[in-house]
Amino acid sequence: MIGTGYVGLVTGTCLAEVGNDVLCLDVDARKIAILNGGGVPIHEPGLEAMIRRNVEAGRLRFTTDVDLAVRHGTLQFIAVGTPPDEDGSADMQYVIEAARNVGRRMTDWKIVVDKSTVPVGTADRVRDAIREELARRGVDVPFAVVSNPEFLKEGAAVEDFMKPDRVVIGADDERAVQALRAVYAPFQRSHDRVIVMDVRSAELTKYAANAMLATRISFMNELANLADRLGADIEAVRRGIGSDPRIGWHFLYPGVGYGGSCFPKDVKALQHTATMHGHPLKLLGAVDAVNEAQKRVLVDKIVARLGADLSGRTFALWGLAFKPNTDDMREAPSLVIVEALTSRGADVVAYDPVAMPEAKRAFGDRPGLSYASGPMAAARGADALVVVTEWTEFRSPDFDELKRVLKLPLVFDGRNLYEPALVRAAGLEHFSIGRH
Repeated sequence: MIGTGYVGLVTGTCLAEVGNDVLCLDVDARKIAILNGGGVPIHEPGLEAMIRRNVEAGRLRFTTDVDLAVRHGTLQFIAVGTPPDEDGSADMQYVIEAARNVGRRMTDWKIVVDKSTVPVGTADRVRDAIREELARRGVDVPFAVVSNPEFLKEGAAVEDFMKPDRVVIGADDERAVQALRAVYAPFQRSHDRVIVMDVRSAELTKYAANAMLATRISFMNELANLADRLGADIEAVRRGIGSDPRIGWHFLYPGVGYGGSCFPKDVKALQHTATMHGHPLKLLGAVDAVNEAQKRVLVDKIVARLGADLSGRTFALWGLAFKPNTDDMREAPSLVIVEALTSRGADVVAYDPVAMPEAKRAFGDRPGLSYASGPMAAARGADALVVVTEWTEFRSPDFDELKRVLKLPLVFDGRNLYEPALVRAAGLEHFSIGRH
């Protein structure tokens, strides 16, 4: 498993869990040291115990030794980062370098599996890179390149891997397809969830899935903003349309925009690919623009209520991670909200059950930002409460206590966690996204 980030670590650990001998490789010595010391560099429910169990059983190991890693596995999963370049394209240098490392060292048949989210055509580039390295060595060693995109939700990744709704395999080599089928057989005992297709279709499937989900979120955010102006209740609308089986319930929750390592990056990367091929996707351009604007909607509501100059104001911020059950701060709406509030002169006292260490790295020593030991500690003496992440522990606060500890009785609910009438009954003003 090349790369021990979010995808590589979850994939490697879950493969070890069903009996495979997995060696995880990373060039980041610090990360490997943490893993070898019994730590876990990411927060993912259920992962730490599974890692410990498989390390103790001898099925899961971690190394920085590239030679050892290439010798170890017939299947070489590439699960390295593909961060966005300035033009929105995915930066492929780590994927190609991983492929070259395999090509420089392989001595027998390998299946190189692209697990990272990569643009259409990457498998061809990986194949070419390996061939170049083999030619440079003057050897001819057979290999196959497969696209096997991940569909893991942060916060539920272990469960998603152990109980997949589909396994997409993009390959033109039947021997490689059968090998991947064998790898995934333990995860689909009840019925076959493998979908085999050509490599380019598999690569596009991953981007299409994330773009579709991002589109649903931006669509609901647009509707919620309209509901605000029309005096409609977006929660009633959500129930009204979600009950239609053609639409369904998933990803219909308005809020302060999506974030994380996937949706923002993948929407931009797919748009870049489409533009490079002379067919820019107008819809995706709108999805991205709506999302960026949505991260500022809550701040606009605060300014409308308290004025543009927030000097001397203090805001309690509940939630920093881009979603619950993760410490991932990448593209988190909290980054935009904290920046907007502090740049207007406000102080922000933040609390997150898991993401505060990661947030401190992301924000650095930002003037005006401090951290609290708990939700009520953050709220004490604040001019308003701002809810940014829908952690379970925020769902049912003591509103009477909240009114007592806040300086002003203001709740800006960026995730529509609370019934407006319930909050108002406690004597608090409630500002939400599309509710009344």
